[in-house]
Amino acid sequence: MDHPTSAIKLRGMYHFAYPCRDAEETRAFYEDLLGLPLVHFMEVDAVPSTGESGPYAHIFFELGNGSYLAFFDLAKSEKPLPSPNTPSWVQHMALEVGSVAEVLAAKARLEAAGVEVRGLVDHEFVQSIYFFDPNGLRLEITTRSDTPGFLAKAAREAPGLLADWTRDKRAKGL
Repeated sequence: MDHPTSAIKLRGMYHFAYPCRDAEETRAFYEDLLGLPLVHFMEVDAVPSTGESGPYAHIFFELGNGSYLAFFDLAKSEKPLPSPNTPSWVQHMALEVGSVAEVLAAKARLEAAGVEVRGLVDHEFVQSIYFFDPNGLRLEITTRSDTPGFLAKAAREAPGLLADWTRDKRAKGL
Protein backbone atom coordinates (compact mmCIF):
# COMPACT_ATOMS: atom_id res chain seq x y z
CA MET A 1 0.00 0.00 0.00
CA ASP A 2 1.38 3.36 -1.00
CA HIS A 3 1.26 6.13 1.56
CA PRO A 4 0.43 9.62 0.31
CA THR A 5 3.14 12.21 0.83
CA SER A 6 0.61 14.32 2.74
CA ALA A 7 0.02 11.55 5.30
CA ILE A 8 -1.18 12.59 8.72
CA LYS A 9 1.79 12.90 11.06
CA LEU A 10 0.52 11.71 14.42
CA ARG A 11 2.87 12.74 17.23
CA GLY A 12 1.61 10.42 19.91
CA MET A 13 -1.42 9.70 22.01
CA TYR A 14 -3.03 12.66 23.77
CA HIS A 15 -5.46 10.56 25.77
CA PHE A 16 -7.27 7.26 25.87
CA ALA A 17 -10.83 7.43 27.26
CA TYR A 18 -12.84 4.63 28.83
CA PRO A 19 -16.11 4.49 30.80
CA CYS A 20 -16.02 4.03 34.55
CA ARG A 21 -18.56 2.91 37.11
CA ASP A 22 -17.63 5.54 39.65
CA ALA A 23 -15.24 8.48 39.27
CA GLU A 24 -14.03 8.36 42.89
CA GLU A 25 -13.41 4.59 42.80
CA THR A 26 -11.48 5.09 39.56
CA ARG A 27 -9.53 8.00 41.04
CA ALA A 28 -8.54 5.93 44.06
CA PHE A 29 -7.28 3.10 41.82
CA TYR A 30 -5.32 5.23 39.36
CA GLU A 31 -4.07 7.99 41.66
CA ASP A 32 -3.65 6.26 45.02
CA LEU A 33 -2.62 2.79 43.80
CA LEU A 34 -0.93 3.43 40.44
CA GLY A 35 0.38 6.92 41.22
CA LEU A 36 -1.15 8.76 38.25
CA PRO A 37 -2.15 12.27 39.34
CA LEU A 38 -5.70 13.44 38.70
CA VAL A 39 -5.11 16.62 36.70
CA HIS A 40 -8.50 17.57 35.27
CA PHE A 41 -12.18 17.13 36.16
CA MET A 42 -15.10 18.26 34.05
CA GLU A 43 -18.80 17.97 34.87
CA VAL A 44 -20.77 18.33 31.67
CA ASP A 45 -24.49 18.52 30.87
CA ALA A 46 -24.27 17.91 27.11
CA VAL A 47 -21.77 16.09 24.90
CA PRO A 48 -20.00 18.82 22.86
CA SER A 49 -19.32 16.58 19.84
CA THR A 50 -22.86 15.13 19.51
CA GLY A 51 -25.22 17.34 21.51
CA GLU A 52 -26.47 14.35 23.49
CA SER A 53 -27.61 15.26 26.98
CA GLY A 54 -25.62 14.30 30.08
CA PRO A 55 -24.81 14.69 32.84
CA TYR A 56 -21.43 13.07 33.00
CA ALA A 57 -18.04 13.61 34.58
CA HIS A 58 -14.83 13.42 32.56
CA ILE A 59 -11.63 12.85 34.55
CA PHE A 60 -8.01 12.87 33.36
CA PHE A 61 -4.90 11.28 34.86
CA GLU A 62 -1.45 12.30 33.62
CA LEU A 63 1.12 9.75 32.52
CA GLY A 64 4.84 10.47 32.84
CA ASN A 65 5.22 11.34 29.14
CA GLY A 66 2.55 14.06 29.17
CA SER A 67 -0.27 11.95 27.72
CA TYR A 68 -3.44 11.22 29.64
CA LEU A 69 -5.72 8.40 30.66
CA ALA A 70 -9.31 9.65 30.84
CA PHE A 71 -12.59 8.22 32.08
CA PHE A 72 -16.26 9.07 31.69
CA ASP A 73 -18.52 8.59 34.72
CA LEU A 74 -21.98 8.52 33.12
CA ALA A 75 -23.71 8.79 36.54
CA LYS A 76 -25.28 5.33 36.15
CA SER A 77 -23.01 3.42 38.60
CA GLU A 78 -22.77 0.62 36.03
CA LYS A 79 -19.58 -1.26 35.29
CA PRO A 80 -18.85 -1.15 31.53
CA LEU A 81 -19.82 -4.40 29.81
CA PRO A 82 -17.11 -6.41 28.10
CA SER A 83 -17.29 -6.94 24.36
CA PRO A 84 -19.45 -10.05 23.78
CA ASN A 85 -17.36 -11.30 20.85
CA THR A 86 -13.86 -10.61 22.19
CA PRO A 87 -11.88 -12.55 24.83
CA SER A 88 -11.18 -10.51 27.97
CA TRP A 89 -7.40 -10.58 27.36
CA VAL A 90 -7.55 -8.83 23.99
CA GLN A 91 -8.60 -5.26 24.74
CA HIS A 92 -6.05 -3.76 27.08
CA MET A 93 -3.78 -0.81 27.57
CA ALA A 94 -0.05 -1.20 28.24
CA LEU A 95 1.65 1.29 30.54
CA GLU A 96 5.44 1.44 30.42
CA VAL A 97 7.90 1.61 33.31
CA GLY A 98 11.70 1.75 33.20
CA SER A 99 12.79 -1.70 34.40
CA VAL A 100 11.80 -5.23 35.34
CA ALA A 101 12.36 -4.24 38.97
CA GLU A 102 9.67 -1.54 38.57
CA VAL A 103 7.28 -4.04 36.98
CA LEU A 104 7.81 -6.40 39.92
CA ALA A 105 7.38 -3.57 42.42
CA ALA A 106 4.08 -2.65 40.75
CA LYS A 107 3.03 -6.31 40.95
CA ALA A 108 3.78 -6.42 44.67
CA ARG A 109 1.90 -3.15 45.30
CA LEU A 110 -1.15 -4.32 43.33
CA GLU A 111 -1.23 -7.73 45.02
CA ALA A 112 -0.91 -6.10 48.45
CA ALA A 113 -4.02 -4.07 47.57
CA GLY A 114 -5.92 -7.26 46.67
CA VAL A 115 -5.64 -6.95 42.88
CA GLU A 116 -5.18 -10.26 41.02
CA VAL A 117 -2.07 -9.99 38.84
CA ARG A 118 -0.85 -12.36 36.11
CA GLY A 119 2.78 -12.51 35.10
CA LEU A 120 5.72 -11.62 34.86
CA VAL A 121 5.41 -12.62 31.19
CA ASP A 122 8.51 -12.46 28.99
CA HIS A 123 7.45 -11.57 25.42
CA GLU A 124 11.08 -11.44 24.17
CA PHE A 125 10.91 -7.68 23.60
CA VAL A 126 8.92 -6.60 26.70
CA GLN A 127 8.25 -8.11 30.11
CA SER A 128 4.79 -7.54 31.52
CA ILE A 129 2.20 -8.08 34.21
CA TYR A 130 -1.56 -8.01 33.61
CA PHE A 131 -4.53 -7.06 35.78
CA PHE A 132 -7.97 -5.45 35.64
CA ASP A 133 -9.01 -2.06 37.00
CA PRO A 134 -12.34 -1.65 38.88
CA ASN A 135 -14.10 -0.98 35.56
CA GLY A 136 -13.02 -4.21 33.89
CA LEU A 137 -10.33 -2.54 31.77
CA ARG A 138 -7.37 -4.87 31.38
CA LEU A 139 -4.07 -3.17 32.04
CA GLU A 140 -0.51 -4.20 31.36
CA ILE A 141 2.51 -2.76 33.11
CA THR A 142 5.52 -3.45 30.93
CA THR A 143 9.15 -2.65 30.38
CA ARG A 144 11.19 -2.93 27.21
CA SER A 145 13.68 -5.79 27.15
CA ASP A 146 14.47 -6.14 23.46
CA THR A 147 18.01 -6.82 22.33
CA PRO A 148 19.72 -4.34 19.98
CA GLY A 149 18.33 -4.69 16.48
CA PHE A 150 15.24 -6.69 17.52
CA LEU A 151 12.69 -3.97 16.72
CA ALA A 152 14.36 -2.97 13.44
CA LYS A 153 14.30 -6.62 12.33
CA ALA A 154 10.67 -6.97 13.44
CA ALA A 155 9.71 -3.82 11.48
CA ARG A 156 11.35 -5.21 8.34
CA GLU A 157 9.58 -8.55 8.71
CA ALA A 158 6.15 -7.27 9.76
CA PRO A 159 4.68 -6.47 6.29
CA GLY A 160 5.52 -9.94 4.92
CA LEU A 161 4.30 -11.73 8.03
CA LEU A 162 1.03 -9.78 7.92
CA ALA A 163 0.59 -10.63 4.23
CA ASP A 164 1.16 -14.34 5.03
CA TRP A 165 -1.35 -14.22 7.91
CA THR A 166 -3.97 -12.52 5.71
CA ARG A 167 -3.47 -14.98 2.86
CA ASP A 168 -3.66 -18.02 5.17
CA LYS A 169 -6.68 -16.68 7.03
CA ARG A 170 -8.57 -16.01 3.80
CA ALA A 171 -7.58 -19.42 2.41
CA LYS A 172 -9.25 -20.99 5.47
CA GLY A 173 -12.38 -18.90 4.87
CA LEU A 174 -11.96 -16.96 8.11
